[in-house]
Amino acid sequence: MSQDGASQFQEVIRQELELSVKKELEKILTTAPSHEFEHTKKDLDGFRKLFHRFLQEKGPSVDWGKIQRPPEDSIQPYEKIKARGLPDNISSVLNKLVVVKLNGGLGTSMGCKGPKSLIGVRNENTFLDLTVQQIEHLNKTYNTDVPLVLMNSFNTDEDTKKILQKYNHCRVKIYTFNQSRYPRINKESLLPVAKNVSFSGENTEAWYPPGHGDIYASFYNSGLLDTFIGEGKEYIFVSNIDNLGATVDLYILNHLMNPPNGKPCEFVMEVTNKTRADVKGGTLTQYEGKLRLVEIAQVPKAHVDEFKSVSKFKIFNTNNLWISLAAVKRLQEQNAIDMEIIVNPKTLDGGLNVIQLETAVGAAIKSFENSLGINVPRSRFLPVKTTSDLLLVMSNLYSLNAGSLTMSEKREFPTVPLVKLGSSFTKVQDYLRRFESIPDMLELDHLTVSGDVTFGKNVSLKGTVIIIANHGDRIDIPPGAVLENKIVSGNLRILDH
Repeated sequence: MSQDGASQFQEVIRQELELSVKKELEKILTTAPSHEFEHTKKDLDGFRKLFHRFLQEKGPSVDWGKIQRPPEDSIQPYEKIKARGLPDNISSVLNKLVVVKLNGGLGTSMGCKGPKSLIGVRNENTFLDLTVQQIEHLNKTYNTDVPLVLMNSFNTDEDTKKILQKYNHCRVKIYTFNQSRYPRINKESLLPVAKNVSFSGENTEAWYPPGHGDIYASFYNSGLLDTFIGEGKEYIFVSNIDNLGATVDLYILNHLMNPPNGKPCEFVMEVTNKTRADVKGGTLTQYEGKLRLVEIAQVPKAHVDEFKSVSKFKIFNTNNLWISLAAVKRLQEQNAIDMEIIVNPKTLDGGLNVIQLETAVGAAIKSFENSLGINVPRSRFLPVKTTSDLLLVMSNLYSLNAGSLTMSEKREFPTVPLVKLGSSFTKVQDYLRRFESIPDMLELDHLTVSGDVTFGKNVSLKGTVIIIANHGDRIDIPPGAVLENKIVSGNLRILDH
């Protein structure tokens, strides 16, 4: 078959597949109750657009030869932004801000049921508690009205809304909207797995929230975007709710509201320097004359090692983003927000292989005008993805003030220790059971724990500490123990007398 003939044949197959998917989606829509019909239709229309793009795109979405380092002035050091100081009217600047937290994730990877934002991280405070405390502190200090918006998913919405009542007396207006609900598709047939709109029973695993790139359409569709523009708000500060370093930064906000060159910046991405632990993080590059976020999944296999290199790509995206509301409205209405599709393969409980199509919020940077990267201190990137991260933020390495965590002044060097807790610590409840109290970690550089290990009260860890209990053995670190540059292995049982 000639090449022309082959591409025509593929085009026919593609059109037939689109038609089949359209029919399946229409069938699903007929099962929607009348009060959910409009909402479901918007979701399924959004999915159809994404699916159409998925069928059009082939191979890696970036041409490696075109990737360049960003120009010097397109990524500004935070110190330079901070050196401009703050204006007298900082309250009126703050009143133009809306804080948006990405709250779609569950705590399953840490062995918890329900929304991740409701896991206790410090003195019984959850991620959501700390976020509300931070913004309430801002509003009280500067006499402002900065609202908090949570982007929930159908997985987290109900549980989050139940808990919001407890903040009724706080000085923070809290709004929620839901990201879309898209159907997972069979990896072989590429048809939706769902047969109707319900997501209970056999349909539980048939739906998914399509990544945080969905924020633009969902925020727009919710009506909140227009509401805030009507109230005179100009920027949203978007971040993951599990990044405890993502607090409102007045210097960055001032830079946006009073740009030094008079040209308004529509999108700021906070980036920070890579360490060996961050080699997989997305990086900012210059591509066809625009700043562009490149994720590891987009990199051709032959170049993955080059992408991971700390010397060539020195920074990565923290997912702390400052975005112009007017620009989101303009681009959304022009259907001009372009984000690469992330194809995420999953296996359902019954063994069925499916794929879910997702997008990432930072990938839209190339669609905005006059975008900027700001290289921020590492302290603005403090994500809690595992119990190893949780141990760090619960420890005396950090002090808590008005919902914000800051590195203790008693720590002599600003780097965070490397902590690796083994599989016995994966679930939060197991982790908590294994520490009678959180050890003193002010002088710790590196901690590795593997196997059945428990810690007594008031343990102190310094330098490099490696504790390995072999299979069938158990190690109890006694109360008050000071371990400095020690390897502990074998069996150490402490029994009550």
